[in-house]
Amino acid sequence: MKLLVIGFGQCGGRVADEFARLGIRARASRGINIITGAFAVNTDVADLTGLSTIRPDYQHRILVGGQRTGGRGVGKINEMGAEIAREDSDKIIDAIRTTERLAETDAFLLIAGAAGGTGSGAIATVTQKLKERYIEKPLYNLIVLPFQHEEEVEGRTIYNSATCLKSTYLVADAVILIDNQRYVSKNASIRSNLAKINALIVEPFYNLLCAGEEKKPQYIGSRILDGGDIIQTLAGWTVIGYSKSRKARIKKPFDFREKMTESQRGVQVMNNALSELSLQCNPKDAGRGLYLLSAPAKEMDMNLVSDLGTHLKRIAPEAIIRTGDYPRGEGPLNVTVILSELSGVSKIVTYFTHTIELLSIIMRKREGIELEHRDLRQAFKDIPTLL
Repeated sequence: MKLLVIGFGQCGGRVADEFARLGIRARASRGINIITGAFAVNTDVADLTGLSTIRPDYQHRILVGGQRTGGRGVGKINEMGAEIAREDSDKIIDAIRTTERLAETDAFLLIAGAAGGTGSGAIATVTQKLKERYIEKPLYNLIVLPFQHEEEVEGRTIYNSATCLKSTYLVADAVILIDNQRYVSKNASIRSNLAKINALIVEPFYNLLCAGEEKKPQYIGSRILDGGDIIQTLAGWTVIGYSKSRKARIKKPFDFREKMTESQRGVQVMNNALSELSLQCNPKDAGRGLYLLSAPAKEMDMNLVSDLGTHLKRIAPEAIIRTGDYPRGEGPLNVTVILSELSGVSKIVTYFTHTIELLSIIMRKREGIELEHRDLRQAFKDIPTLL
């Protein structure tokens, strides 16, 4: 599957930068094109400058709202981010048109942090504009949720997240949810943490995108999981997980104990992938799902694929499951899992609930301030002036 990736704001731009790096890795090590274009859109010049892989020209690092913000961002006001994106959407679309492989693109992936200003506000607006222009291509949003300390300290964080999530859900074909907090390493520096988190966010997409683009017969699976399978799976709220075994085992021919251990190992890797889903959820709430098994060809057989499918169906009984295998390399066994069309996501419900409460408090304060202002104006009239 080939994606055209656009990152909005600081968080979205850095994750898009990782996708650009993933595309280079796929071309260098596998001779496969999975990223047809990578763009970063921002109101802040410094954030665009800090990227390392996306091309540094103005058509790939796109500054919007420069006259209104002076290139210094919108200060977490996502309404302004949405307004600027609406005004400068033609600049973004014109840049996308320059992509040489635009015709090969299977889908658009737009990325933003939910809590920021530019990304949170711009992503839904641009998704809507692209959907009107490119009717035949799916549009997916990848939304990175804030850290726990941001939710606890900044009220605007909750408000931005709720408005961003609702807006993207209304326009995108699927919203892939990433919870930053699940990737935190508490003893690492901020710079190291963020770089590692961005890499972990992107890694589950590598085999998933490569599997359907393979050209060499020895790397094509018996059940290919290609772009069509992914498109049919992604809908509504979506999470993704990935895990790999520590190392490949040396198989003993015809040993029934080895056969049983192999199956157990595969199921354990799938369980690890489910425990590492990008957002905590209940798999029973999923309406669609898929898994991709990737390992050396000699490590995979029909029994292992069947056992993994049966296990995932047991965990997500209401989901339509699509499966695939990808016989690649000599490394460990890998499993990628997607659960989509989730009917209930407690974290999102919490954002919405807290935002409604916050808006209620703001309205009450506003009414109180207006009353105080009326009283102040009335008292002001009775005070003599010295002028």
